Formats: sequence, structure tokens, C-alpha cells
Amino acid sequence: MNIIAKTEAFVKNQLAHDTTGHDWYHINRVRNLAIFIGEKEASENIKVIELAALLHDIADEKLNESKQSGERKLIQYLEQLSIGKEEKEQILSIISTVGFKGGNGVSPESLEAKIVQDADRLDAIGAIGIARTFAYGGHKGSPIFDPELKSRTNMTVEEYRNEKSSSIHHFYEKLLKLQNLLHTETAKRIASKRHQYMEMYLEEFYKEWNGDYEKYFD
Repeated sequence: MNIIAKTEAFVKNQLAHDTTGHDWYHINRVRNLAIFIGEKEASENIKVIELAALLHDIADEKLNESKQSGERKLIQYLEQLSIGKEEKEQILSIISTVGFKGGNGVSPESLEAKIVQDADRLDAIGAIGIARTFAYGGHKGSPIFDPELKSRTNMTVEEYRNEKSSSIHHFYEKLLKLQNLLHTETAKRIASKRHQYMEMYLEEFYKEWNGDYEKYFD
């Protein structure tokens, strides 16, 4: 079994029962997006991009007992792969910069890290992003919307993870910010329509929430 197939099998096994929006299909979309962006941006390291994209959620503290246990799992897996030390370090470095973390994430420096981060963020917006937002909100026990809550700003990672919010507030706390946080021109072009779709969705959501029935007869 080659390295990519082995890694696919490992990730599928790890995320087989995920219901938070971080399942194998999310991983595969991010992998495909990262490869597409990498080729468009003329990266010379598609192999590292693909492996980092496949493994980017393995150490995620949201999906593990702790940040440390997730990191151990990722490192132990990488140690099994017959790739060079430099490539392993690149993969770990890329993965360390992927997360948004309430706006507290690490800014990527290499082109490859920017590409994988862009790919992951693209999967958090648009129609898929909307679906994933409600899946994750349901998993956490967050309401669809609570008009008594305010959108949070300048959060710590702990506040972002644990303070009360709603799925609709998550659009303002993360999703609608992502278009302006992308790095590559390829990702920005993809993001434009996905961002617009989210704005249209929110407009329709508020019409239905507020009972603006007359607007259907304009």
C-alpha cells in the first residue's frame, strides 16, 4: 500500500463515526481543494500538501480527549511513514497553522501551509459550510439562533470553544470573516461566490425567522 492510500485508510478509520462536520468527506474535499489550489499556484510540493490536507484534523483538540493526545496520535502516525524527516516536519508545520481558533490561529508562512489553510477555510463557507455549521452546532448542543445573544469578538481559544453561542452567530464569528483571511488568488476566486451565497442564505433566514411573509408578495 502506498503512502497516500495508507494515509487515506488511517484517516477514514479515525473519523469513521464523526458527526461534527469533520468526517472523511470533509477531509477528502479539503484534500481535493488543496491539490487544485496547489496546481493553480504552481506549488512544487503537492505530495506534502496532500498528506498535510489528509491529516489536518487528526490532532484537532475538538476531536480528541486533549490537545496533547491528538498531537501524539499524529506524530506516532507520521513516524510510521517512509518519508524524510524534512517532509514530516513540513507536514507538522502546515497542520499547526490550519485552525481558525476563534481568530487566534497561527499565520502560515510557506506557500504549502497557505494552500492547506485556504482549502480548509473554503470548506467552511458556502453551501457545505452552512451544512457543517448546523451539524457542529447540533453536536455541541447550540441553538440554531438565539436573538438575545450577541456576536462575540476578540475571543480567546477557550472562550471561542466554550462560551454560549448559536449556529447563526457562528456566521459572524467565523464564516463571514474567512473570505478576507485567504492567501491565494485561487482560493479568493472560489470564496467570492461561496461568501455571496452565505449572505443570501442569512437574508432569507431572517425573513423566515421574523415572519416577513409580505416580502414573498413583493
